[in-house]
Amino acid sequence: SEEEKEKKKKKKKGGGGGEEVEEEEPDESMLDWWSKYFASIETMKEQLRQQEAAAAEAEEKEEMEIAEGSKGQAKNKEKSKAPKDDKKKKQQSAPELPEKKNKQKIDELKVFNKELETEFDNFEDWLHTFNLLRGKIGDNDDNATEEERIVGRFKGSMCVYKVPLPDDITKEAGYDPNFGMFQGIPSNDPINVLVRVYIVRATDLHPADINGKADPYIAIKLGKTDIKDKENYISKQLNPVFGKSFDIEATFPMESMLTVAVYDWDLVGTDDLIGETKIDLENRYYSKHRATCGVSQTYSIHGYNTWRDPMKPSQILSKLCKEGKVDGPHFGPGGRVKVANRVFTGPTEIEDENGQKKQTDEHLALTVLRHWDDIPRAGCRLVPEHVETRTL
Repeated sequence: SEEEKEKKKKKKKGGGGGEEVEEEEPDESMLDWWSKYFASIETMKEQLRQQEAAAAEAEEKEEMEIAEGSKGQAKNKEKSKAPKDDKKKKQQSAPELPEKKNKQKIDELKVFNKELETEFDNFEDWLHTFNLLRGKIGDNDDNATEEERIVGRFKGSMCVYKVPLPDDITKEAGYDPNFGMFQGIPSNDPINVLVRVYIVRATDLHPADINGKADPYIAIKLGKTDIKDKENYISKQLNPVFGKSFDIEATFPMESMLTVAVYDWDLVGTDDLIGETKIDLENRYYSKHRATCGVSQTYSIHGYNTWRDPMKPSQILSKLCKEGKVDGPHFGPGGRVKVANRVFTGPTEIEDENGQKKQTDEHLALTVLRHWDDIPRAGCRLVPEHVETRTL
């Protein structure tokens, strides 16, 4: 089963939820996915603020150096510097204490403020995608956009190498020169998957109505499946919180381009498209970065943080080791696991709902997954549990 998390989020709204959580010790049974999400948004905002502050500081320093000679400019700089410092003080002093409390209490996920593809080289580590375009017949085709002319997509890779093969390639595990260089690529046989799409919210939608607002609802298309969630439109809102999940069955490679669209509901006439985004699910499914159900920070079997992936961490780890021809995992006593030539440590007990403790290797396996990019040769960064933000 394949889990796709496609999530939209709005920065401003995050404040309220996050703040509330910080004020008092959260009670485990009161927490849910949203608590986690809002806490994560606060973290993302803080990171963005720090980046901006650092950039401003660097710029300021540069300007100071330029302005060294002229007194007038230097005075100016002092003035603009003061409020900045002030702001920093304010930010730090207020949330400092609760922040710490919050950190240990609420697990977070990664909020990407852009498309997931931009973080992981478009998931083209296994094959590159080339659009196949319909030819131009007449004048009216001249102004057709490339998007409208796409009739299919070709996925492939080209590799030119000289024979005999250089040593560094023959040494690379898993390459038998007689079979060419493409042994890691999955077969092209049809494969059935269950796609679960989570849509959290949309931000700054384009006004579609005379009143400067819109009545947005979600439409999802994958292969022959076309879902229009019309009856759940959100009235007069440009920043709707949808909080919906949709399950769709599909077959790769035929049905792999997921379209998520936001429409404006109209009582009269046809509904207008506000915007849409397309996601190549097949690329995510076969990528070595494992962009299906992201790897979360902790392994838990109950509560708001329940492990969502159909495979447990230990199963994922064994599969990665086998596919990458990596030695391991070898679980040893004292909470240790050895993969390739690296040793990782971690807790070995897990509590169920009734507080009963039992032995488990899952925490250890998860530690390795979270540091999979440290593993020599086969290692790479695995997609974390996340919410991505996509432009419509």
